[in-house]
Amino acid sequence: MESVRRNEKEESTSIRYYLNSFASNAVRLAQAVRSHWGIENNLHWVLDVAFGEDDCPVSRDHAPENLARLRKIALNLLSQEKTTKIGVANKRLKAAWDNNYLAKVLGD
Repeated sequence: MESVRRNEKEESTSIRYYLNSFASNAVRLAQAVRSHWGIENNLHWVLDVAFGEDDCPVSRDHAPENLARLRKIALNLLSQEKTTKIGVANKRLKAAWDNNYLAKVLGD
């Protein structure tokens, strides 16, 4: 698959190779690839912005994987809380400052 990335100053082209286990045509394969990268990019962007995942200095043993799992659990809980119309990062701060809101996020 050939992908083109454009920004204000430059354009770059890259070729990626994929293996799949389903019968496909170009349209179906392109949809699968776009869908995968859309989910990946959105999830990792939120984890980095709301939780500072890329800046985490923890790197020993199983700690990075354990923290990543805890961040995803926290992200799911914060995303499910719909009474406050603010972003995930602000919900996280609000839960840290307000025990009543934290209880609401945790489902009490």
